[in-house]
Amino acid sequence: MSKRIALVGMPNTGKSTLFNRLTGAGARVGNWPGLTVELLSAKVLLGDAMLELVDLPGLHNLHGFSEDERVARHFIETQALNGILVVLNTTQLERQLALVLQLKSLGLPMLLALNMADEAQHRGIRVDTEALEQRLELPVCLISAKQGQGVAALKLRLGEWLREHPKPIQASLGVLAEDDVIEATVDELIGRNVHIPICLSPTHTDRIDHYLLHPLFGIPLFLLLMLGVFQAVYGLGTPLQDGLAWLLGEAKTLWLTPLLAGLPAWARSFLLEGLYDGVGTVMSFLPIIVVFFLAMAVVEDSGYLARAAFLMDALMSRLGLDGRAFVMQLMGFGCNVPAMMGTRVIRSQTQRIAAMMMIPFSLCSARLQVFLFFTSAVFSPRAAPWVLFSLYVMSFFLAFFTAWMMRGRTRRSVDPLLMELPPYRLPTLAALARQSFRESGHFLRQAGGFIILGVALVWFLTHFPLDASPAGPATLAGHLAGWMKPIFTPLGIDQLLSIALLFGFVAKEVVIGSLAVIYGAGGDQLASQLAQRLDWVQAYSFMLFTLVYTPCVSALATLRRESGSSRAMWASIAWSLSLAWLLSFAFYQGARALL
Repeated sequence: MSKRIALVGMPNTGKSTLFNRLTGAGARVGNWPGLTVELLSAKVLLGDAMLELVDLPGLHNLHGFSEDERVARHFIETQALNGILVVLNTTQLERQLALVLQLKSLGLPMLLALNMADEAQHRGIRVDTEALEQRLELPVCLISAKQGQGVAALKLRLGEWLREHPKPIQASLGVLAEDDVIEATVDELIGRNVHIPICLSPTHTDRIDHYLLHPLFGIPLFLLLMLGVFQAVYGLGTPLQDGLAWLLGEAKTLWLTPLLAGLPAWARSFLLEGLYDGVGTVMSFLPIIVVFFLAMAVVEDSGYLARAAFLMDALMSRLGLDGRAFVMQLMGFGCNVPAMMGTRVIRSQTQRIAAMMMIPFSLCSARLQVFLFFTSAVFSPRAAPWVLFSLYVMSFFLAFFTAWMMRGRTRRSVDPLLMELPPYRLPTLAALARQSFRESGHFLRQAGGFIILGVALVWFLTHFPLDASPAGPATLAGHLAGWMKPIFTPLGIDQLLSIALLFGFVAKEVVIGSLAVIYGAGGDQLASQLAQRLDWVQAYSFMLFTLVYTPCVSALATLRRESGSSRAMWASIAWSLSLAWLLSFAFYQGARALL
Protein backbone atom coordinates (compact mmCIF):
# COMPACT_ATOMS: atom_id res chain seq x y z
CA MET A 1 0.00 0.00 0.00
CA SER A 2 1.34 3.44 -0.98
CA LYS A 3 2.03 5.87 1.80
CA ARG A 4 1.28 9.57 1.47
CA ILE A 5 2.82 12.65 3.03
CA ALA A 6 2.20 16.34 2.36
CA LEU A 7 5.04 18.75 1.64
CA VAL A 8 4.25 21.99 3.52
CA GLY A 9 6.10 25.29 3.89
CA MET A 10 6.04 29.03 3.39
CA PRO A 11 6.57 30.49 -0.11
CA ASN A 12 10.18 30.75 -1.28
CA THR A 13 11.61 28.27 1.20
CA GLY A 14 12.89 25.94 -1.55
CA LYS A 15 9.95 23.57 -1.15
CA SER A 16 9.57 22.92 -4.88
CA THR A 17 13.34 22.44 -5.24
CA LEU A 18 13.25 19.77 -2.53
CA PHE A 19 10.21 18.16 -4.20
CA ASN A 20 12.16 17.85 -7.45
CA ARG A 21 15.23 16.51 -5.61
CA LEU A 22 13.21 13.80 -3.92
CA THR A 23 10.99 12.76 -6.82
CA GLY A 24 13.00 13.44 -9.98
CA ALA A 25 10.92 13.70 -13.16
CA GLY A 26 7.99 11.57 -12.09
CA ALA A 27 5.64 14.34 -10.98
CA ARG A 28 2.01 14.50 -12.06
CA VAL A 29 -0.85 16.94 -11.61
CA GLY A 30 -4.19 15.61 -10.45
CA ASN A 31 -7.47 16.32 -8.67
CA TRP A 32 -8.15 15.25 -5.10
CA PRO A 33 -11.45 14.35 -3.47
CA GLY A 34 -13.06 17.34 -1.81
CA LEU A 35 -10.89 19.84 -3.68
CA THR A 36 -11.60 21.89 -6.80
CA VAL A 37 -7.94 22.50 -7.63
CA GLU A 38 -5.07 20.39 -8.95
CA LEU A 39 -1.97 19.65 -6.92
CA LEU A 40 1.45 18.35 -7.89
CA SER A 41 2.30 14.86 -6.64
CA ALA A 42 4.87 12.15 -7.33
CA LYS A 43 5.75 8.67 -6.10
CA VAL A 44 9.21 7.75 -4.88
CA LEU A 45 10.60 4.47 -3.53
CA LEU A 46 12.09 4.79 -0.06
CA GLY A 47 13.59 1.49 1.04
CA ASP A 48 10.80 -1.07 0.73
CA ALA A 49 8.00 1.51 0.86
CA MET A 50 6.38 3.44 -1.98
CA LEU A 51 5.78 7.03 -0.92
CA GLU A 52 3.42 9.50 -2.59
CA LEU A 53 4.61 13.05 -1.99
CA VAL A 54 2.07 15.85 -2.50
CA ASP A 55 3.37 19.41 -2.90
CA LEU A 56 0.90 21.83 -1.27
CA PRO A 57 0.76 25.56 -2.07
CA GLY A 58 2.98 27.77 0.04
CA LEU A 59 1.22 29.17 3.08
CA HIS A 60 2.15 31.69 5.75
CA ASN A 61 -0.51 30.75 8.27
CA LEU A 62 -2.52 27.59 8.78
CA HIS A 63 -5.47 29.73 9.83
CA GLY A 64 -5.31 32.10 6.87
CA PHE A 65 -8.04 32.55 4.26
CA SER A 66 -6.12 33.30 1.09
CA GLU A 67 -6.77 30.87 -1.76
CA ASP A 68 -3.48 29.03 -1.29
CA GLU A 69 -3.98 28.73 2.47
CA ARG A 70 -7.50 27.42 2.00
CA VAL A 71 -6.33 24.77 -0.46
CA ALA A 72 -3.59 23.57 1.87
CA ARG A 73 -5.95 23.47 4.87
CA HIS A 74 -8.67 21.60 2.97
CA PHE A 75 -6.21 18.97 1.73
CA ILE A 76 -4.88 18.33 5.24
CA GLU A 77 -8.46 18.10 6.55
CA THR A 78 -9.84 15.75 3.90
CA GLN A 79 -6.91 13.43 3.13
CA ALA A 80 -5.56 10.64 5.32
CA LEU A 81 -1.81 11.17 5.65
CA ASN A 82 1.13 9.30 7.07
CA GLY A 83 2.58 12.61 8.01
CA ILE A 84 3.73 16.07 7.00
CA LEU A 85 7.20 17.05 5.74
CA VAL A 86 7.65 20.71 6.71
CA VAL A 87 10.28 22.78 4.89
CA LEU A 88 11.63 25.93 6.53
CA ASN A 89 14.25 28.50 5.52
CA THR A 90 17.06 28.13 8.07
CA THR A 91 17.96 31.82 7.77
CA GLN A 92 14.42 32.86 8.77
CA LEU A 93 13.55 30.46 11.58
CA GLU A 94 12.45 33.23 13.93
CA ARG A 95 9.60 33.99 11.51
CA GLN A 96 8.77 30.50 10.27
CA LEU A 97 8.81 28.29 13.38
CA ALA A 98 5.35 29.61 14.33
CA LEU A 99 3.92 27.62 11.39
CA VAL A 100 5.48 24.45 12.80
CA LEU A 101 3.76 24.98 16.15
CA GLN A 102 0.42 25.49 14.37
CA LEU A 103 0.87 22.28 12.38
CA LYS A 104 1.81 20.31 15.51
CA SER A 105 -1.64 20.95 16.91
CA LEU A 106 -3.13 18.85 14.08
CA GLY A 107 -1.85 15.66 15.70
CA LEU A 108 -0.19 14.39 12.50
CA PRO A 109 3.35 12.91 12.45
CA MET A 110 5.82 15.56 11.26
CA LEU A 111 9.38 15.75 10.04
CA LEU A 112 11.16 19.09 9.83
CA ALA A 113 13.60 19.89 6.99
CA LEU A 114 15.67 23.03 7.58
CA ASN A 115 16.53 24.10 4.04
CA MET A 116 19.20 26.58 2.84
CA ALA A 117 21.57 25.36 5.56
CA ASP A 118 24.54 26.37 3.39
CA GLU A 119 23.38 30.00 3.33
CA ALA A 120 22.76 29.94 7.07
CA GLN A 121 26.28 28.65 7.71
CA HIS A 122 27.75 31.33 5.46
CA ARG A 123 25.93 33.99 7.47
CA GLY A 124 27.13 32.55 10.78
CA ILE A 125 23.76 31.03 11.78
CA ARG A 126 24.12 27.77 13.70
CA VAL A 127 21.27 25.45 14.67
CA ASP A 128 21.50 22.88 17.47
CA THR A 129 19.34 20.26 15.73
CA GLU A 130 19.50 17.77 18.60
CA ALA A 131 18.24 20.31 21.12
CA LEU A 132 15.59 21.49 18.65
CA GLU A 133 14.43 17.91 18.14
CA GLN A 134 14.06 17.38 21.87
CA ARG A 135 12.21 20.65 22.36
CA LEU A 136 9.81 20.17 19.43
CA GLU A 137 9.66 16.37 19.78
CA LEU A 138 10.10 16.16 16.00
CA PRO A 139 12.83 14.77 13.74
CA VAL A 140 14.93 17.65 12.32
CA CYS A 141 17.24 17.52 9.28
CA LEU A 142 19.57 20.22 7.96
CA ILE A 143 19.62 20.28 4.15
CA SER A 144 20.38 22.37 1.09
CA ALA A 145 17.92 21.33 -1.60
CA LYS A 146 19.66 23.55 -4.15
CA GLN A 147 23.11 22.01 -3.57
CA GLY A 148 21.82 18.53 -2.68
CA GLN A 149 23.51 18.61 0.72
CA GLY A 150 21.78 16.45 3.33
CA VAL A 151 19.11 15.20 0.89
CA ALA A 152 20.38 11.59 0.99
CA ALA A 153 20.32 11.65 4.80
CA LEU A 154 16.82 13.12 4.66
CA LYS A 155 15.64 10.19 2.51
CA LEU A 156 17.04 7.71 5.04
CA ARG A 157 15.37 9.61 7.86
CA LEU A 158 12.09 9.63 5.91
CA GLY A 159 12.27 5.85 5.46
CA GLU A 160 12.80 5.29 9.19
CA TRP A 161 10.10 7.82 10.02
CA LEU A 162 7.56 6.10 7.74
CA ARG A 163 8.24 2.72 9.34
CA GLU A 164 7.34 4.29 12.66
CA HIS A 165 4.05 5.60 11.19
CA PRO A 166 2.83 2.88 8.81
CA LYS A 167 -0.85 3.77 8.85
CA PRO A 168 -2.36 6.99 7.44
CA ILE A 169 -4.45 9.02 9.88
CA GLN A 170 -6.77 12.03 9.70
CA ALA A 171 -5.83 15.39 11.12
CA SER A 172 -7.44 16.53 14.34
CA LEU A 173 -10.29 18.55 12.90
CA GLY A 174 -11.09 20.34 16.12
CA VAL A 175 -8.14 22.62 15.59
CA LEU A 176 -9.46 23.76 12.20
CA ALA A 177 -13.17 23.63 13.03
CA GLU A 178 -13.38 27.31 13.88
CA ASP A 179 -11.65 28.22 10.59
CA ASP A 180 -14.10 26.03 8.69
CA VAL A 181 -17.07 27.72 10.39
CA ILE A 182 -15.69 31.16 9.50
CA GLU A 183 -15.07 30.09 5.91
CA ALA A 184 -18.54 28.56 5.58
CA THR A 185 -20.15 31.68 7.02
CA VAL A 186 -18.27 33.91 4.59
CA ASP A 187 -19.24 31.68 1.65
CA GLU A 188 -22.89 31.78 2.76
CA LEU A 189 -22.88 35.57 3.08
CA ILE A 190 -21.30 35.98 -0.32
CA GLY A 191 -23.58 33.40 -1.94
CA ARG A 192 -26.80 34.94 -0.63
CA ASN A 193 -25.98 38.63 -0.76
CA VAL A 194 -23.33 39.15 -3.43
CA HIS A 195 -23.59 38.27 -7.09
CA ILE A 196 -20.25 37.51 -8.71
CA PRO A 197 -20.32 36.48 -12.40
CA ILE A 198 -18.55 33.28 -13.38
CA CYS A 199 -16.20 35.20 -15.61
CA LEU A 200 -15.34 38.69 -14.41
CA SER A 201 -15.04 41.33 -17.11
CA PRO A 202 -11.57 42.85 -17.47
CA THR A 203 -11.30 46.07 -15.51
CA HIS A 204 -9.63 49.23 -16.74
CA THR A 205 -6.81 48.37 -14.30
CA ASP A 206 -6.27 45.02 -16.07
CA ARG A 207 -6.20 46.69 -19.45
CA ILE A 208 -3.75 49.38 -18.35
CA ASP A 209 -1.50 46.89 -16.55
CA HIS A 210 -1.29 44.84 -19.74
CA TYR A 211 0.94 47.63 -21.07
CA LEU A 212 2.43 49.30 -18.00
CA LEU A 213 3.50 46.00 -16.40
CA HIS A 214 4.72 44.46 -19.64
CA PRO A 215 7.98 42.54 -18.96
CA LEU A 216 9.76 44.27 -21.87
CA PHE A 217 8.06 47.66 -22.18
CA GLY A 218 7.13 48.32 -18.52
CA ILE A 219 10.40 49.95 -17.44
CA PRO A 220 10.82 52.09 -20.61
CA LEU A 221 7.22 53.30 -20.15
CA PHE A 222 8.02 54.19 -16.54
CA LEU A 223 11.00 56.27 -17.69
CA LEU A 224 8.86 58.00 -20.33
CA LEU A 225 6.22 58.80 -17.72
CA MET A 226 8.86 60.36 -15.45
CA LEU A 227 10.12 62.41 -18.39
CA GLY A 228 6.55 63.65 -18.88
CA VAL A 229 6.47 64.62 -15.20
CA PHE A 230 9.57 66.79 -15.66
CA GLN A 231 8.11 68.39 -18.79
CA ALA A 232 4.98 69.28 -16.80
CA VAL A 233 7.06 70.65 -13.92
CA TYR A 234 8.88 73.06 -16.21
CA GLY A 235 5.86 73.90 -18.33
CA LEU A 236 3.65 74.81 -15.36
CA GLY A 237 6.20 75.83 -12.74
CA THR A 238 8.51 78.19 -14.66
CA PRO A 239 5.91 80.95 -15.26
CA LEU A 240 4.93 80.79 -11.59
CA GLN A 241 8.57 80.97 -10.56
CA ASP A 242 9.18 83.99 -12.79
CA GLY A 243 6.17 85.74 -11.28
CA LEU A 244 7.30 85.17 -7.70
CA ALA A 245 10.87 86.22 -8.53
CA TRP A 246 9.51 89.46 -10.01
CA LEU A 247 7.46 90.14 -6.88
CA LEU A 248 10.46 89.55 -4.62
CA GLY A 249 12.62 91.84 -6.79
CA GLU A 250 10.00 94.60 -6.73
CA ALA A 251 9.64 94.31 -2.96
CA LYS A 252 13.41 94.71 -2.56
CA THR A 253 13.66 97.72 -4.88
CA LEU A 254 10.54 99.63 -3.89
CA TRP A 255 10.21 98.84 -0.21
CA LEU A 256 13.12 97.10 1.50
CA THR A 257 16.05 99.11 0.03
CA PRO A 258 14.60 102.55 0.99
CA LEU A 259 13.64 101.21 4.41
CA LEU A 260 17.23 100.15 5.17
CA ALA A 261 18.93 103.19 3.59
CA GLY A 262 19.94 104.66 6.96
CA LEU A 263 21.89 101.59 8.13
CA PRO A 264 25.67 101.18 7.81
CA ALA A 265 26.88 99.75 4.52
CA TRP A 266 27.85 96.39 6.00
CA ALA A 267 24.43 96.01 7.67
CA ARG A 268 22.60 96.83 4.41
CA SER A 269 24.79 94.33 2.58
CA PHE A 270 24.12 91.64 5.17
CA LEU A 271 20.34 92.13 5.17
CA LEU A 272 19.85 92.72 1.42
CA GLU A 273 22.61 90.81 -0.36
CA GLY A 274 22.92 88.20 2.34
CA LEU A 275 19.65 87.23 3.99
CA TYR A 276 17.11 88.63 1.52
CA ASP A 277 18.80 87.59 -1.73
CA GLY A 278 19.83 84.22 -0.33
CA VAL A 279 16.49 83.25 1.18
CA GLY A 280 14.52 84.98 -1.59
CA THR A 281 16.30 83.05 -4.33
CA VAL A 282 15.39 79.79 -2.62
CA MET A 283 11.82 80.94 -2.08
CA SER A 284 11.44 81.83 -5.75
CA PHE A 285 11.71 78.14 -6.57
CA LEU A 286 8.90 77.15 -4.25
CA PRO A 287 6.28 77.19 -7.09
CA ILE A 288 8.29 74.66 -9.11
CA ILE A 289 8.77 72.48 -6.03
CA VAL A 290 5.00 72.62 -5.38
CA VAL A 291 4.31 71.57 -8.99
CA PHE A 292 6.86 68.76 -8.73
CA PHE A 293 5.29 67.34 -5.58
CA LEU A 294 1.86 67.74 -7.16
CA ALA A 295 2.96 65.68 -10.15
CA MET A 296 4.53 63.02 -7.92
CA ALA A 297 1.34 62.90 -5.85
CA VAL A 298 -0.57 62.07 -9.04
CA VAL A 299 1.86 59.22 -9.77
CA GLU A 300 1.58 57.89 -6.21
CA ASP A 301 -2.16 58.27 -5.58
CA SER A 302 -3.07 56.82 -8.97
CA GLY A 303 -1.56 53.49 -7.90
CA TYR A 304 1.35 53.58 -10.33
CA LEU A 305 4.13 54.03 -7.76
CA ALA A 306 3.47 50.56 -6.30
CA ARG A 307 3.74 49.12 -9.80
CA ALA A 308 7.10 50.79 -10.28
CA ALA A 309 8.37 48.83 -7.26
CA PHE A 310 6.87 45.64 -8.71
CA LEU A 311 8.56 46.27 -12.06
CA MET A 312 11.94 46.76 -10.42
CA ASP A 313 11.75 43.74 -8.10
CA ALA A 314 13.39 41.37 -10.59
CA LEU A 315 16.28 43.78 -11.18
CA MET A 316 16.71 44.48 -7.48
CA SER A 317 16.82 40.75 -6.68
CA ARG A 318 19.84 40.42 -8.99
CA LEU A 319 21.50 43.11 -6.90
CA GLY A 320 20.84 41.21 -3.67
CA LEU A 321 17.82 43.35 -2.70
CA ASP A 322 14.12 43.43 -3.48
CA GLY A 323 11.44 45.89 -4.57
CA ARG A 324 11.16 47.32 -1.06
CA ALA A 325 14.59 48.90 -1.52
CA PHE A 326 13.36 50.52 -4.73
CA VAL A 327 10.30 51.86 -2.90
CA MET A 328 12.63 53.50 -0.37
CA GLN A 329 14.66 54.87 -3.29
CA LEU A 330 11.53 56.53 -4.63
CA MET A 331 10.73 57.90 -1.18
CA GLY A 332 14.19 59.49 -1.22
CA PHE A 333 13.00 61.83 -3.99
CA GLY A 334 11.25 63.78 -1.26
CA CYS A 335 13.85 63.51 1.49
CA ASN A 336 16.58 60.97 2.19
CA VAL A 337 15.95 60.95 5.96
CA PRO A 338 12.45 59.35 6.09
CA ALA A 339 13.46 57.02 3.25
CA MET A 340 16.35 55.70 5.37
CA MET A 341 14.03 55.26 8.33
CA GLY A 342 11.63 53.37 6.06
CA THR A 343 14.23 50.66 5.46
CA ARG A 344 13.11 49.15 8.78
CA VAL A 345 10.66 47.05 6.72
CA ILE A 346 13.69 45.15 5.35
CA ARG A 347 14.47 42.28 7.71
CA SER A 348 18.10 41.59 6.83
CA GLN A 349 20.56 44.02 8.42
CA THR A 350 23.01 43.72 5.52
CA GLN A 351 20.24 44.48 3.04
CA ARG A 352 19.09 47.43 5.17
CA ILE A 353 22.57 48.92 5.13
CA ALA A 354 22.86 48.36 1.37
CA ALA A 355 19.51 50.10 0.85
CA MET A 356 20.59 53.01 3.06
CA MET A 357 23.82 53.32 1.08
CA MET A 358 21.72 53.61 -2.10
CA ILE A 359 19.23 56.19 -0.86
CA PRO A 360 21.64 59.21 -0.72
CA PHE A 361 21.88 59.03 -4.52
CA SER A 362 18.16 59.79 -4.79
CA LEU A 363 17.58 63.22 -6.28
CA CYS A 364 15.95 64.73 -3.20
CA SER A 365 13.96 67.97 -3.14
CA ALA A 366 16.99 69.89 -1.82
CA ARG A 367 19.10 68.91 -4.82
CA LEU A 368 16.09 69.46 -7.06
CA GLN A 369 16.04 73.22 -6.42
CA VAL A 370 19.75 73.43 -7.34
CA PHE A 371 19.17 71.62 -10.61
CA LEU A 372 16.03 73.58 -11.42
CA PHE A 373 17.98 76.82 -11.01
CA PHE A 374 20.99 75.76 -13.08
CA THR A 375 18.97 74.14 -15.87
CA SER A 376 16.76 77.23 -16.14
CA ALA A 377 19.75 79.60 -16.09
CA VAL A 378 22.14 77.81 -18.47
CA PHE A 379 20.05 75.53 -20.70
CA SER A 380 17.28 76.31 -23.17
CA PRO A 381 13.64 75.62 -22.22
CA ARG A 382 13.63 72.68 -24.66
CA ALA A 383 16.81 71.14 -23.28
CA ALA A 384 16.14 71.75 -19.56
CA PRO A 385 13.68 68.84 -18.99
CA TRP A 386 16.05 66.42 -20.71
CA VAL A 387 18.94 67.61 -18.55
CA LEU A 388 16.90 67.07 -15.39
CA PHE A 389 15.73 63.69 -16.69
CA SER A 390 19.35 62.64 -17.28
CA LEU A 391 20.20 63.50 -13.68
CA TYR A 392 17.32 61.34 -12.43
CA VAL A 393 18.50 58.45 -14.62
CA MET A 394 22.03 58.96 -13.29
CA SER A 395 20.74 58.86 -9.71
CA PHE A 396 19.13 55.46 -10.36
CA PHE A 397 22.23 54.17 -12.11
CA LEU A 398 24.51 55.16 -9.22
CA ALA A 399 22.11 53.63 -6.67
CA PHE A 400 22.02 50.35 -8.60
CA PHE A 401 25.79 50.42 -9.06
CA THR A 402 26.22 50.85 -5.30
CA ALA A 403 23.94 47.87 -4.65
CA TRP A 404 25.85 45.84 -7.25
CA MET A 405 29.13 46.60 -5.49
CA MET A 406 27.61 45.28 -2.23
CA ARG A 407 25.81 42.31 -3.77
CA GLY A 408 28.26 39.77 -2.32
CA ARG A 409 27.00 40.58 1.18
CA THR A 410 23.30 40.91 0.42
CA ARG A 411 22.20 38.44 -2.24
CA ARG A 412 22.40 35.31 -0.11
CA SER A 413 18.93 35.72 1.33
CA VAL A 414 16.40 37.99 -0.35
CA ASP A 415 12.93 38.02 1.16
CA PRO A 416 10.07 37.80 -1.33
CA LEU A 417 8.32 41.08 -2.09
CA LEU A 418 4.70 40.75 -1.03
CA MET A 419 2.57 43.74 -1.92
CA GLU A 420 -0.95 44.38 -3.13
CA LEU A 421 -1.27 46.38 -6.32
CA PRO A 422 -4.15 48.82 -5.84
CA PRO A 423 -6.52 49.54 -8.71
CA TYR A 424 -5.86 52.67 -10.73
CA ARG A 425 -7.75 55.63 -9.35
CA LEU A 426 -8.14 59.25 -10.33
CA PRO A 427 -6.84 61.31 -7.39
CA THR A 428 -9.06 64.14 -6.20
CA LEU A 429 -7.80 67.67 -6.63
CA ALA A 430 -8.26 68.37 -2.93
CA ALA A 431 -6.15 65.37 -1.92
CA LEU A 432 -3.43 66.29 -4.42
CA ALA A 433 -3.32 69.88 -3.21
CA ARG A 434 -3.10 68.79 0.45
CA GLN A 435 -0.28 66.36 -0.24
CA SER A 436 1.63 68.81 -2.42
CA PHE A 437 1.46 71.65 0.08
CA ARG A 438 2.20 69.28 2.96
CA GLU A 439 5.40 68.07 1.26
CA SER A 440 6.38 71.62 0.32
CA GLY A 441 5.72 72.84 3.86
CA HIS A 442 7.81 69.97 5.22
CA PHE A 443 10.63 71.00 2.89
CA LEU A 444 10.50 74.62 4.08
CA ARG A 445 10.34 73.65 7.76
CA GLN A 446 13.27 71.27 7.43
CA ALA A 447 15.31 73.61 5.25
CA GLY A 448 14.39 77.02 6.67
CA GLY A 449 16.83 77.05 9.56
CA PHE A 450 19.67 75.68 7.46
CA ILE A 451 19.08 78.26 4.74
CA ILE A 452 19.05 81.27 7.06
CA LEU A 453 22.06 80.06 9.04
CA GLY A 454 23.89 79.06 5.87
CA VAL A 455 23.46 82.34 3.98
CA ALA A 456 24.43 84.30 7.08
CA LEU A 457 27.62 82.27 7.45
CA VAL A 458 28.39 82.58 3.73
CA TRP A 459 27.98 86.36 3.91
CA PHE A 460 30.42 86.49 6.81
CA LEU A 461 33.02 84.38 4.99
CA THR A 462 32.68 86.33 1.73
CA HIS A 463 32.76 89.79 3.39
CA PHE A 464 35.31 89.41 6.19
CA PRO A 465 37.50 91.35 6.54
CA LEU A 466 35.07 94.16 5.75
CA ASP A 467 37.58 96.19 3.74
CA ALA A 468 38.18 93.32 1.28
CA SER A 469 36.39 92.93 -2.04
CA PRO A 470 33.27 90.73 -1.51
CA ALA A 471 34.08 87.07 -2.30
CA GLY A 472 37.59 88.17 -3.31
CA PRO A 473 40.80 86.27 -2.66
CA ALA A 474 41.51 88.31 0.51
CA THR A 475 38.32 87.13 2.27
CA LEU A 476 38.00 84.01 4.38
CA ALA A 477 36.00 82.41 1.59
CA GLY A 478 38.74 83.32 -0.88
CA HIS A 479 41.33 81.54 1.25
CA LEU A 480 39.12 78.47 1.49
CA ALA A 481 38.56 78.47 -2.26
CA GLY A 482 42.30 78.76 -2.85
CA TRP A 483 42.95 75.67 -0.76
CA MET A 484 40.30 73.72 -2.70
CA LYS A 485 41.34 74.94 -6.16
CA PRO A 486 43.54 71.89 -6.99
CA ILE A 487 40.59 69.61 -6.19
CA PHE A 488 37.87 71.38 -8.16
CA THR A 489 39.71 72.93 -11.13
CA PRO A 490 40.00 69.57 -12.98
CA LEU A 491 36.19 69.33 -12.70
CA GLY A 492 35.54 72.74 -14.30
CA ILE A 493 34.22 74.11 -10.98
CA ASP A 494 35.59 77.57 -10.21
CA GLN A 495 36.45 78.97 -6.79
CA LEU A 496 33.12 80.70 -6.18
CA LEU A 497 31.14 77.56 -6.98
CA SER A 498 33.41 75.48 -4.76
CA ILE A 499 32.50 77.69 -1.79
CA ALA A 500 28.80 76.93 -2.35
CA LEU A 501 29.60 73.20 -2.52
CA LEU A 502 31.43 73.48 0.79
CA PHE A 503 28.24 74.70 2.46
CA GLY A 504 26.30 71.99 0.68
CA PHE A 505 28.04 69.52 2.99
CA VAL A 506 25.74 70.78 5.72
CA ALA A 507 22.54 70.92 3.64
CA LYS A 508 22.00 71.02 -0.11
CA GLU A 509 19.29 73.63 0.43
CA VAL A 510 22.02 76.16 1.23
CA VAL A 511 23.77 75.90 -2.17
CA ILE A 512 21.55 78.32 -4.13
CA GLY A 513 21.28 80.74 -1.21
CA SER A 514 25.09 80.65 -0.92
CA LEU A 515 25.48 81.51 -4.60
CA ALA A 516 23.12 84.47 -4.20
CA VAL A 517 25.31 85.81 -1.38
CA ILE A 518 28.60 85.02 -3.15
CA TYR A 519 27.58 86.77 -6.38
CA GLY A 520 25.71 89.54 -4.57
CA ALA A 521 22.61 88.98 -6.71
CA GLY A 522 19.39 87.05 -6.49
CA GLY A 523 16.73 85.69 -8.79
CA ASP A 524 17.07 86.64 -12.46
CA GLN A 525 20.29 88.61 -11.86
CA LEU A 526 21.98 85.57 -10.35
CA ALA A 527 20.76 83.38 -13.22
CA SER A 528 22.10 85.90 -15.73
CA GLN A 529 25.52 86.00 -14.05
CA LEU A 530 25.77 82.20 -13.98
CA ALA A 531 24.80 82.01 -17.67
CA GLN A 532 27.60 84.46 -18.50
CA ARG A 533 30.26 82.77 -16.37
CA LEU A 534 29.47 79.09 -17.14
CA ASP A 535 29.04 77.07 -20.30
CA TRP A 536 26.86 73.97 -20.31
CA VAL A 537 29.79 71.61 -19.67
CA GLN A 538 30.80 73.43 -16.47
CA ALA A 539 27.19 73.67 -15.33
CA TYR A 540 26.52 69.96 -15.90
CA SER A 541 29.78 68.98 -14.15
CA PHE A 542 28.73 71.10 -11.15
CA MET A 543 25.30 69.44 -11.07
CA LEU A 544 26.83 65.96 -11.32
CA PHE A 545 29.05 66.68 -8.32
CA THR A 546 26.08 68.11 -6.40
CA LEU A 547 24.02 65.01 -7.22
CA VAL A 548 26.60 62.52 -6.00
CA TYR A 549 28.73 64.03 -3.24
CA THR A 550 28.17 63.39 0.43
CA PRO A 551 24.63 63.42 1.86
CA CYS A 552 23.53 66.23 4.16
CA VAL A 553 24.27 66.15 7.88
CA SER A 554 20.72 64.99 8.75
CA ALA A 555 20.94 62.04 6.36
CA LEU A 556 24.34 61.02 7.71
CA ALA A 557 23.09 61.17 11.29
CA THR A 558 20.11 59.02 10.33
CA LEU A 559 22.36 56.53 8.56
CA ARG A 560 24.53 56.21 11.63
CA ARG A 561 21.54 55.78 13.95
CA GLU A 562 19.69 53.26 11.75
CA SER A 563 22.78 51.17 10.96
CA GLY A 564 23.87 51.10 14.59
CA SER A 565 27.48 52.08 13.90
CA SER A 566 29.64 54.84 12.42
CA ARG A 567 31.22 52.51 9.88
CA ALA A 568 28.37 52.74 7.36
CA MET A 569 28.26 56.53 7.72
CA TRP A 570 31.97 56.98 6.98
CA ALA A 571 31.75 54.46 4.16
CA SER A 572 28.90 56.48 2.63
CA ILE A 573 30.93 59.71 2.86
CA ALA A 574 34.04 58.16 1.30
CA TRP A 575 32.09 56.33 -1.43
CA SER A 576 29.96 59.31 -2.47
CA LEU A 577 32.88 61.78 -2.50
CA SER A 578 35.03 59.42 -4.57
CA LEU A 579 32.24 58.76 -7.05
CA ALA A 580 31.38 62.47 -7.31
CA TRP A 581 34.94 63.51 -8.12
CA LEU A 582 35.59 60.67 -10.58
CA LEU A 583 32.27 61.11 -12.37
CA SER A 584 32.58 64.89 -12.72
CA PHE A 585 36.23 64.57 -13.76
CA ALA A 586 35.42 61.99 -16.43
CA PHE A 587 32.52 64.05 -17.78
CA TYR A 588 34.29 67.41 -17.82
CA GLN A 589 37.60 66.21 -19.25
CA GLY A 590 35.84 63.95 -21.75
CA ALA A 591 33.49 66.71 -22.92
CA ARG A 592 36.36 69.19 -23.26
CA ALA A 593 38.35 66.67 -25.31
CA LEU A 594 35.43 66.08 -27.67
CA LEU A 595 34.28 69.69 -28.07
